[in-house]
Amino acid sequence: MSENTLAGKTILMSGGSRGIGLAIALRAARDGANIALLAKTDTPHPRLEGTVHTSAAAIVEAGGKALPIVGDVRNEDDITEAVLKTQGEFGGIDIVVNNASVIDLSGSLELATKKYDLMQDVNVRGTFLLSRAAIPMLSDAENPHILSLSPPLNTTAKWLGAHTGYSLAKFGMTMVTLGMAEEFADRGIAANTLWPRTTIATAAVQNILGGDRIMAASRTPEIYADAAYEVLTAPARERTGQTLIVEDVLAEAGVTDFARYAAVPGTPDGALFPDIFLD
Repeated sequence: MSENTLAGKTILMSGGSRGIGLAIALRAARDGANIALLAKTDTPHPRLEGTVHTSAAAIVEAGGKALPIVGDVRNEDDITEAVLKTQGEFGGIDIVVNNASVIDLSGSLELATKKYDLMQDVNVRGTFLLSRAAIPMLSDAENPHILSLSPPLNTTAKWLGAHTGYSLAKFGMTMVTLGMAEEFADRGIAANTLWPRTTIATAAVQNILGGDRIMAASRTPEIYADAAYEVLTAPARERTGQTLIVEDVLAEAGVTDFARYAAVPGTPDGALFPDIFLD
């Protein structure tokens, strides 16, 4: 594992009210990090656990400092306000995590135009705007990182044809990130993506991909959080412009046993459900 730490570092994350984003925030909080969450969930959702406020409380309980910011990553004014509030509260920004994402696996004929636009606005536009707005702060940080939770650019017929609208949105997140890695390399800002080999037990898997059956064949969000921690504590100039895989990052860090990450203890690796976009 990395010998570095996120103590005193400031993370600005889109989303984070639950699931993978919250797991990443809690892992950072255990080091004593500052986490600003820009999320829409001001009040409880009837089908989804957690709000930006309950997440902030959990971050504080885990040992970090939290700044809950109610806002929409689609709204440029909300993003600007989030950056300014984070700077005002914590003095700067060291890390941006592009976690907010919308998923719809409908085929092209079934996908509503409104949902197509929503995926583009949150996944691609939101990633671009939030990352861009934080660049001045990141430029002054000691070890600045941008991390987007999106897949490698596996633009094979298999994945483009499976769900064209969603594939475009997720690949768009990755392209924004890789573009910024190159554009701001001279400032020492790392920009990478991170994606798992198996499904992760989240509300999206429960409600969209396959219910209890797929949840039982998934890994916990903590595997994503531990891999993100390794990326975000690495020297920024040594790892940038990469589309990273969760399990590969952990293996490189010396993790050889992933059994503890199984959503159902004792589930063998061969019984886990593979995530999309990876062959």
